[in-house]
Amino acid sequence: MKTILFNLTNAELEKFVTDMGQPRFRAKQISEWINRGAPNFSVMKNIPETLRNDLDRVAQTLPVQVIKKLESSDRQTIKFLLELHDSERIECVLMRTSYGNSVCVSSQAGCAMGCKFCASTLLGLKRNLTANEIFAQILVAQWELRTDKFNEKPVHPNGDANNNDVSHIVVMGTGEPLQNTENVIGFMERANQDMGIGWRRITVSTCGIVPGIDRLIEWGRPINLAISLHAPNDELRRKIMPIANKYSIAEIMDAAWRFTNTHNRQLMIEYILLGDAQGNLLNATPECANELVEIVRDKNCMVNLIPWNAVTEREFSSPSGNAVHRFQDILIKNGVHTRIRRERGTDIGSACGQLRISG
Repeated sequence: MKTILFNLTNAELEKFVTDMGQPRFRAKQISEWINRGAPNFSVMKNIPETLRNDLDRVAQTLPVQVIKKLESSDRQTIKFLLELHDSERIECVLMRTSYGNSVCVSSQAGCAMGCKFCASTLLGLKRNLTANEIFAQILVAQWELRTDKFNEKPVHPNGDANNNDVSHIVVMGTGEPLQNTENVIGFMERANQDMGIGWRRITVSTCGIVPGIDRLIEWGRPINLAISLHAPNDELRRKIMPIANKYSIAEIMDAAWRFTNTHNRQLMIEYILLGDAQGNLLNATPECANELVEIVRDKNCMVNLIPWNAVTEREFSSPSGNAVHRFQDILIKNGVHTRIRRERGTDIGSACGQLRISG
């Protein structure tokens, strides 16, 4: 197995280089390239070709390697299929938006949550990702922005064509972040310290792991929290989300409100609107909307409505536009801040619920 240089300390990298008979300053040069997200040694033009070839035989730069890259038809979204050192695979997504460049990262290879509407859990959980493996996904996106002429393509009409840095992070890719809390925290600490990404530009999404939310409260950083709720009562939630058998909505929301009150942050409620295979509404009825109002009434939150994105193996349907707007109207009339999410990258399988381990 090749040595992953990104995982080495500065002292370890210096020893690695000098053991190859090279001067110490080469370690600093290599480190600078790696921290920019260099995918391989061939791009390191200030390093002799013979050394680049020698390094390529015994080492790799990052703990992830890009296997495939898919770009959406509007050129605003790129999905990366990445391979880890043990041949497990994950995905991350770069989204160019009006407010900057956002990256959706995975926290696990696979997922154990078993949500009935989601692709990410189809093959189960393989393993947790390390903090370095999560952070490397950001570097992959950053390298893309800076070197693959992404900015020469049409950008968002309200975007900054000169902005080629990652500005926002959402931990909403494959996996349940709060089943891997310590590595996710380590990743966020590094993103803040090494890349200068502010806490308020980092969002963690959970389906409701109460001890994990408590750990975030203890950690004390003012990040954004998103709760994947998807049902307004426990009976319906248990039918589509197995985690509901362990934590009730009341328990989850109590923890979530404690988090938001600690940091005076607006809570995001994610709510995928579902119909059954025959097109009948499941959690998108007016009755469900009124139940949801009772959960969030007079609270500092925003409800993000997400019409279901098709997953071949799942027997659901997406409600009609009329049903979606009727649901939203009920929330708005009751004073609930809500919006319908504009999905990005549906044509490349990178929209909410579509990420999966793929080849």
